[in-house]
Amino acid sequence: MPILQLQALAPADPPRLQAVKQRLPEPAAHEVQVRLIAASVNPIDAKRATGYGQRLLSLKKAGTFPLVLGNDLVGDIVAVGAQVQGLAVGQRVIGLRPTHGHGGTHASGFNLDAALLRPLPPGCDPVATSTLPYSYTTARLALAGAGLNPAQAAGLQVMVHGASGALGQLAVRTLHAWGVEVTAICRGEHAPLCLSLGATSVVDRDQAGWRDVSARFDATLNFASWDDERWLLQRLKHGALGHASTVHPLLGHFDHFGWWRGAGQAWRAYRSHRALAQQVAGPACRYAWTVFRPDAQYLDALLSELQQVPWALPLGLQVPLAQGQRAFEHVLAGRTGRAVLLGDAAATAFSETFFSGITP
Repeated sequence: MPILQLQALAPADPPRLQAVKQRLPEPAAHEVQVRLIAASVNPIDAKRATGYGQRLLSLKKAGTFPLVLGNDLVGDIVAVGAQVQGLAVGQRVIGLRPTHGHGGTHASGFNLDAALLRPLPPGCDPVATSTLPYSYTTARLALAGAGLNPAQAAGLQVMVHGASGALGQLAVRTLHAWGVEVTAICRGEHAPLCLSLGATSVVDRDQAGWRDVSARFDATLNFASWDDERWLLQRLKHGALGHASTVHPLLGHFDHFGWWRGAGQAWRAYRSHRALAQQVAGPACRYAWTVFRPDAQYLDALLSELQQVPWALPLGLQVPLAQGQRAFEHVLAGRTGRAVLLGDAAATAFSETFFSGITP
C-alpha cells in the first residue's frame, strides 16, 4: 500500500520534517494494517525531533534518523494478519505503537501489533480521541509508580505538579474518580480547568511564594519541572505512598554525558532523590521515574472510560500530515491544546467543514 510518512530528517531545532512517499508491506501474522485518521504530536515527539534521547533510544533502534515519530493513533483497518483474531477489515480502532525502530504513527498507514489496538467506542470523535492513548498510559504508569491504585486511593491527599498539562489533566481526572483529594499546581489562568477536572484546591504558580505550602501529602506527582523535584519530595507526609516523575533527566544525561558518565549521573540523581523521599516519608516510600511503554491493561481502562462517557483532551491544532511542521512548532512553542496530524480522509473532511463555515 502506498503511504505518506512524516519524517524527521536529522536532529534539528526547529525540527526538519518532510513528508515522504513509501510503500507499506503486507502485515505480519500478528499485525493489522491501518489507514490513519488521526495521530497526536506529543511533547516527547517534538523533543525527539531535535535529537533528545537519541543515544539511549538507539538501544531500541529508535535513535537513528530519519525518524517517523508518534505513538498514538485512531484509524481504519485495511488488512489483517493470518493469526489476528477479534479485529476485522473496516473496523475503526484506537491504539498505541511502542517506541522502537524507525516507524511511528505519523504516517498515512502502518502495520501494528494487534494486541495494542482496540475498537473505537461509538460516540467518540476519532480526531480528538487520538490524543489519549499515549498520555493516558503514561499518566497511569506514573500513578502506579507513586503507589496509587483505585482500590486504596479514596480519601488520600495527592499533589499534582503540572496539573494543567495533558498528563496532569489525566492524573487529576483519574484521581478525582478514585475519590482522592487533589491539590493541583498550575498557572492561575488554568485554575478553572483543574477545578473542573476535580481538583480540591489549586496552587497558583504565578503567585509569589507559591512554594509556601504547609500541607503534606500521601503522594506527589511531577509532570512539570525537574527543578522542583526535591521540593515536591519534601511535601510528602511520613508514611506516604510515594512520588513519580515524568520530567526526570534519564535521557538527557545520556545525551549530554555519554554512555558511562550518563549512566553514572542518572544513577546518582535517582539514588539521591529516592534517599530524600525515604528520609522524609519513611523506608517504604516509593520513588519512580516514569518512562512510557505500551500497557494493554491501561488501554483497556481507557476504553472502559470512553464506553461510559466519550471525552478527550482539548484540541489546539489539526493539520494534514504534509503540514506536520506546523504541529511540531505548536508543541515546541507550548501553545494551548493538543496538536493532531490528520490522515487523508480526515484532512479532507476537516477542510470541507472549515471552509463551509466561511461566507464569501
